[in-house]
Amino acid sequence: MSWPQLVILDRDGVINADSANYIRAPREWQPLDGSLDAIARLHAAGILITVATNQSGLARGYFSRRTLYRIHEKMRKAVRAAGGDIATIAFCPHGPDDDCDCRKPRPGLLYRILDKHGVLASDALLIGDSERDLVAAHRAGVDAWLVRTGNGAKTESAWTGGPLKVVDNLAAAADELTTMRVAGG
Repeated sequence: MSWPQLVILDRDGVINADSANYIRAPREWQPLDGSLDAIARLHAAGILITVATNQSGLARGYFSRRTLYRIHEKMRKAVRAAGGDIATIAFCPHGPDDDCDCRKPRPGLLYRILDKHGVLASDALLIGDSERDLVAAHRAGVDAWLVRTGNGAKTESAWTGGPLKVVDNLAAAADELTTMRVAGG
């Protein structure tokens, strides 16, 4: 893999702690250790950082769009305070039974991000914690790395989709990517 121009992050389980009950309010959004610094380091290295996240809690009525925007504003403020930036947050508001193109494992969110920023799929990398992230990336032609945080360890043990780049967490991914940059990758 060459140096990515753009990194697409899944949200829950990659940037922040996941919850089986959904992240329903800003106070429930808690960053994972090292994730904010990792985003800041990637941003400082010249990578455009974006987020692609399924948010079926909207379709289920667990929270409103206004609440989701407040959660995302808390995340953006925390990232900015660490010295980073998130250029785009794309989310799917649909439930698992809706026939949309944006709910991962479908690639619609990724296509939207790539189109918005004018980046080729070959110049992007997705970092996620679930099979649906990896499948969406594959369908969009984007390289993907799996983190062991969130659902990642479970996904890693069940993965049958071929070779897979796995790192412990977002901080480890940032370490590898910035090392690649220094090495001229």
